[in-house]
Amino acid sequence: MSKPLSLNQELPAAKQFAEINNVPLRKKVADVLREAILSGELKPGDAIIETTLAAQLGVSRAPLREAMRSLSKDGLIETVPYRGTTVKTLSHKDIEEIYSLRGLHESFALKRIIERDRPSDVKILEHICINMQKAAKKQDFKTLNQEDDRFHRQLILLAEHDMLAAIWDQLALRVRQIMALRNKLNENPMEIAMNHPPIVQAIQDKNYDKASALIEYHVASAKDLIIDDLNNKTG
Repeated sequence: MSKPLSLNQELPAAKQFAEINNVPLRKKVADVLREAILSGELKPGDAIIETTLAAQLGVSRAPLREAMRSLSKDGLIETVPYRGTTVKTLSHKDIEEIYSLRGLHESFALKRIIERDRPSDVKILEHICINMQKAAKKQDFKTLNQEDDRFHRQLILLAEHDMLAAIWDQLALRVRQIMALRNKLNENPMEIAMNHPPIVQAIQDKNYDKASALIEYHVASAKDLIIDDLNNKTG
């Protein structure tokens, strides 16, 4: 672990009708750990040591264990005999399966967005691209990761297809985790940001073939970067 975690870090804002104090402690703990994993602060294979985390977070081990059960159900942590609990590792098969499905879903979403031909969709995506470029200029990888995730999630939402959105939600946690790890491997944050405007331009031009090809290349290059890093660590 690179630095101590805190219950005060980046907790989601409370809804207007509910005070943050009403959020169960186990959920606060789960939110902090989930964000640490999805942002890449806790990496695949990192140990989850109850006593250490309980001390860092200032909580007892009971809510921590409940939080860990929740993360286990999300597929983000795993308990292996004689090794203890760790952030779930990513295999070649995991990455191949997640990214092959991701490419199919985003290409399908692009088709629906282009068919609907709504200028407001383009404006939404353009705004996210601008945010990504601002974050890249500041070397703000955290915001860059968040906007990167937001861009691809927005493609799914703009398709207005409930079953597609439901399937995407099953992939979303691992996609975001891999995306953050990929972005950390890329030494040029502006390159990450500038991969996205051409996709928006292809949507605006109603050029599905080009938009789909750009998404497929974007997804494939990200997958290859992660797999190369995995090979270097295991080879």
